[in-house]
Amino acid sequence: PPPSKPVESSDELFSSADAHPHSVEVERVTAGLQLEREASRRADKLILPRLLDASGVLQDAASAIIDDTFNKCFTFTDTPAWNWNFYLFPMWCVGVLIRYLVLFPLRLTFVVLATILFLVTFTAVHSFAPNRNNFRVKLERFLVNVYAACHVVSWTGVIRHHGPKPTNRPGHIFVANHTSIIDYIILTSVSPFSSIAQQNKGWVGLIQNTAMDAIDCIRFDRAESKDREMVQRRLREHVADTNRLPLLIFPEGTCVNNEYCVMFKRGAFDLGCKVCPIAIKYNKLFAETFWHSRRQSFTQHLMSLMTSWAVVADVWYLDPQEMAEGEDAIGFANRVRQLICDQAGIKPVPWDGMLKYYRPSPRMCEKRRAEIAASFEALLTGGDGKKKN
Repeated sequence: PPPSKPVESSDELFSSADAHPHSVEVERVTAGLQLEREASRRADKLILPRLLDASGVLQDAASAIIDDTFNKCFTFTDTPAWNWNFYLFPMWCVGVLIRYLVLFPLRLTFVVLATILFLVTFTAVHSFAPNRNNFRVKLERFLVNVYAACHVVSWTGVIRHHGPKPTNRPGHIFVANHTSIIDYIILTSVSPFSSIAQQNKGWVGLIQNTAMDAIDCIRFDRAESKDREMVQRRLREHVADTNRLPLLIFPEGTCVNNEYCVMFKRGAFDLGCKVCPIAIKYNKLFAETFWHSRRQSFTQHLMSLMTSWAVVADVWYLDPQEMAEGEDAIGFANRVRQLICDQAGIKPVPWDGMLKYYRPSPRMCEKRRAEIAASFEALLTGGDGKKKN
């Protein structure tokens, strides 16, 4: 199906769950709807077959059932049960006891102590360390690097890196596919990055308000249109400043389950600089790494990782890409996305990932009914308001 396009409110398909009277609304013309519109334009004099023709509605229904690639992007992996007989079940029980009663307490204690030590040390460095020759800044970045590595250790992370490690290259940005916040943690455990992040609450928000600000991360609120303008302006400022950390962007704009890749936002590809793709692929045999923020908090997500055997992943650092002659930002974004998908073995789909924050609008449903009714009325009256015999 063709990608979604923003239109005026008169053509609505999805409206925000937190409906805003001036929010942009989206219409997606499905194959079934297009079929109905074409049928209504034809001068077909056979009224009964046209009235009985439900092919458009049936085509949309069949497409939604057979190939619902949108919802598949945000579903957890369905792992088949293997502990189904008498000699495997005791082994599974032993594994559960080891993961929950041995590994989990050790991992939780380690990461709590690491967090406390990090906050105390970082606060002391930020408040009292001199910044001669950027000493304080370098020390803060080092602490963030070590703290990220501690999180990876708490999951028993087995991360294989392929290609040259990222460095601070003037005029370059890094982009990666996005499964969870742990993507950023894994990459920062190798080399500190500045990034763009949704503002969070709780202890994650505390980390954002301390460490993330110190390494020039950009925070925003999806609900605020002014924040989008601010992000674009700060992106350009960051790229132009050679003293800042390399900028890491997740252009999908939301977490996807590492089996699909939704459309990339064009903002990262419209800065006039080189783009360095990073492909991340997780082995879900050991842990479910997809974070669905509407179903679980980030704390619950970390608990599920710490009660798994390990987090196993491959990270590929691909060659820098430039916008080709005659190529626009959208074409550039699609080309980089395809490179990441090919390397990580994930499937690109033509969906805007932000649609998962929206629900079908009652006005859209009513509009669809009215359009079908109008086509039938025109068929019965011949378009002149007089009923056919």
